[in-house]
Amino acid sequence: MAQFNLNDYETVEERLRRFWSSEIAEDARMITVNHTTPQDRAVGTWVVEARLYLNQEDQARNLPKTTGWAFEVDGLGMANKTSALENAETSAIGRCLANYTFSGNKRVTREEMEKVARGQTPKLPTRDWMNEAGELAKAKDLDKLRLLYSEAKTAKAPTEVLDWVKMTAESMK
Repeated sequence: MAQFNLNDYETVEERLRRFWSSEIAEDARMITVNHTTPQDRAVGTWVVEARLYLNQEDQARNLPKTTGWAFEVDGLGMANKTSALENAETSAIGRCLANYTFSGNKRVTREEMEKVARGQTPKLPTRDWMNEAGELAKAKDLDKLRLLYSEAKTAKAPTEVLDWVKMTAESMK
């Protein structure tokens, strides 16, 4: 059970309003960049960076005053069922502003603490054991196929995967 009160944390929206109403923001630009890789998408994760430029010159020279990074996982939490990318962008903006001087009453935002409350972490990539077994069978490498079976078993791969890898090895004998 979470040991914190979400109401004690500022939202990204509140942080943004404070920033944009300040004199510092007169010529500022906030740019977000989606750094999500195909490997991230394979495990349902989005990765976003936010960059804060205080003037046109800094932006033209690609010299952000600060950055902020965030990730979100598809389907975890209410918004992430449909909008994990947007949620990651919002979190990155909140972190970027905190990394500058707009950290509010706490460094982290309410949205980040909501992620903590739901226990959200990126999923680990899964191996395609059956595809690897097929490739090793084509290469006629029984020793590596046996090693693959051992690794799959240690990783608690599903029974049907273990059976398929075992059957592939036995067909080579």
